[in-house]
Amino acid sequence: MAEPRRRRSSRDSSRDPGRPQARRIGTLSLLLPPLRPPASAVGQCLAGLAREWEREGNLAALWQAWPRIAGPQLAPHCRPLQLQAGLLTVGAAPGPWLQALQYNRHQLLGALRGAGFTVRDLRLRQHHAIAAAELASQAEEQVWAAHPSRRDVHGLADCPACGRPAPIGEMARWGHCSFCRREVLAGAAPPPQA
Repeated sequence: MAEPRRRRSSRDSSRDPGRPQARRIGTLSLLLPPLRPPASAVGQCLAGLAREWEREGNLAALWQAWPRIAGPQLAPHCRPLQLQAGLLTVGAAPGPWLQALQYNRHQLLGALRGAGFTVRDLRLRQHHAIAAAELASQAEEQVWAAHPSRRDVHGLADCPACGRPAPIGEMARWGHCSFCRREVLAGAAPPPQA
């Protein structure tokens, strides 16, 4: 004889964290959201995300593995730009780095496949790896390194116009300190001579 099917009770459904939970209160039946899965460590979450990226052929996984795949000499001067349908576009700095990437094309393709990436071919193109923001910050650093108001670079002396201590770089540039310069630019009388 066949055994009668047992009806799932609300206690049984609590064992399945993916199913919505039902709870009876008198004649009412309430539908509660499914139970949350237990918390996992951040390291486990990140490792799972990396495995998922690799499985899906995501460009983010390739960026993460790029220094290991391209090697210490080539990796800083080139980067993966696009991965679409097995075709990887790699950009390299102009000049010898693009040429080095062309010469090492087959080794790079082998390293990519050996690392588990499904890349059928490489497309190489010239790419300026330094972003505009980085260039701006470098230019800003150079300007600040030689700025006339830096007393740690140029030293300190008394302004010939007002007698206040001021960086020597300001006086070399304008003939007086920045306070006197501000008065001149505001249209006030020329700075007083001390």
